[in-house]
Amino acid sequence: MAATDHLVIFDTTLRDGEQSPGATMNKAEKLRIAKALEKLRVDVIEAGFAIASQGDFEAIKGIAESVKDSTICSLARALDKDIDRAAEAVRPAERGRIHTFIATSPIHMQHKLQMQPEQVVEQAVKAVKRARNHVDDVEFSCEDAGRSELDFLCRIIEAAIDAGARTINIPDTVGYAIPEQFGETIRQLMKRIPNADKAIFSVHCHNDLGLAVANSVAAVTNGARQVECTINGLGERAGNASLEEIVMAVRTRQDLFNIDTRIDTQHIVPASRLVSTITGFPVQPNKAIVGANAFAHESGIHQDGVLKHRETYEIMRAQDVGWHTNSLVLGKHSGRNAFRTRLLELGIKFETETELNEAFTRFKALADLKHEIFDEDLQAIASDTRQKEEVGPYDLVCMQVCSETGVIPKAILTMTIEDKEHTVEAEGSGPVDATFKAIESLVDSGCNLQLYSVNAITSGTDAQGEVTVRLERGGRIVNGVGADTDIIIASAKAYIEALNLITRGAVRQHPQSADV
Repeated sequence: MAATDHLVIFDTTLRDGEQSPGATMNKAEKLRIAKALEKLRVDVIEAGFAIASQGDFEAIKGIAESVKDSTICSLARALDKDIDRAAEAVRPAERGRIHTFIATSPIHMQHKLQMQPEQVVEQAVKAVKRARNHVDDVEFSCEDAGRSELDFLCRIIEAAIDAGARTINIPDTVGYAIPEQFGETIRQLMKRIPNADKAIFSVHCHNDLGLAVANSVAAVTNGARQVECTINGLGERAGNASLEEIVMAVRTRQDLFNIDTRIDTQHIVPASRLVSTITGFPVQPNKAIVGANAFAHESGIHQDGVLKHRETYEIMRAQDVGWHTNSLVLGKHSGRNAFRTRLLELGIKFETETELNEAFTRFKALADLKHEIFDEDLQAIASDTRQKEEVGPYDLVCMQVCSETGVIPKAILTMTIEDKEHTVEAEGSGPVDATFKAIESLVDSGCNLQLYSVNAITSGTDAQGEVTVRLERGGRIVNGVGADTDIIIASAKAYIEALNLITRGAVRQHPQSADV
């Protein structure tokens, strides 16, 4: 495959995806996702925003030290302190990239930056040159390019390429673009900028109008050779372009695209499930490629057609994106070493033997309840296992719930608060409502419940239920996730985890202008 035929996949799940309200991940979780992305053969992993917090910096550095087969990138505003911090974070990587940006639309330059266009060009050039002093691989983004003036884009991009940028990103930051118009913008930029041949043109599309993938594909057909995307389309507001949809659109329609990616598509579904488990954002059943119904056929006509010839109603093979590839991996008779080995194969490594032992105990308990243990179950166990210092002040000890026709549901719950046990009883409109009211009668958190979601981790009536609870307090939003074969216990775990996250305070703050 010629170099010009390669579409670079730039995954920003760990940066832009994490900016989804409540999707904050810790270092260990980000590393697990990064290893999954490496297995997926993603070209560039944007591991975070180094200046945002010490935790973000350490996560990027840890990923740079561990991931060898992907370029590791950190975002940085066009500021010296951002660029230097990003450079320090990606320094251990075999291939490091600094992604620096500045706003270029009239509304952003006037109201956010309060700078004249000439000043914006000057700062962009300065930032690219400073980044090039640290790394050879520099990407420059024109924030809000979708609402920027074409002449100004040509001017600043030409200057950025002259300064040393080797990738130029055109973000539709607010999801404003329409495919035909956005594709034409890319074509015009590559045609009008004299040194356009010295850089790869990239796009980063948001999904506010549901057009992120369509806009990205339109850009590719007009010359873009990098697409910035996320697993499951995760991202702030309505999300980003979905990696799985971009990759499979290009792969499936080779009659229209003279390009391809290096993505190992059989790892798409496992990566999707991992991101969903860690972030607590379930994948909708009708989501393309990775949704539970993506390859399901209920209509009798469709079923008959598929049985006679698969391609009558299927344009992709389910196996090619990772469906039906997760067979039984462990059972109740499996030993600790087999358990550890399978976790390592899934990119899961515990920092201490104590954590591993706790996870193994959870695995054995689950194996007594479920005959078949799947990879998704192991991922849920790993996500549910926390170091003691990370747990927070609240923990569930035991609970009893009574739900009977014609009787008001009641929950009796014992939990620890700062290592002291408290028992409480509460009634509610249902068993989950009673459980949450019991918890709140003890903690009086002042939180607002914004989301309660239940998702089966695997198939079967004995599957673990994964519950996501989203709480808001004082403008801060967190997601708590709990898993158990008993959905009420999973609900209590999720609610308590969300309370612990709220109590620990903001672990990560993005500068406001980081909405690329």
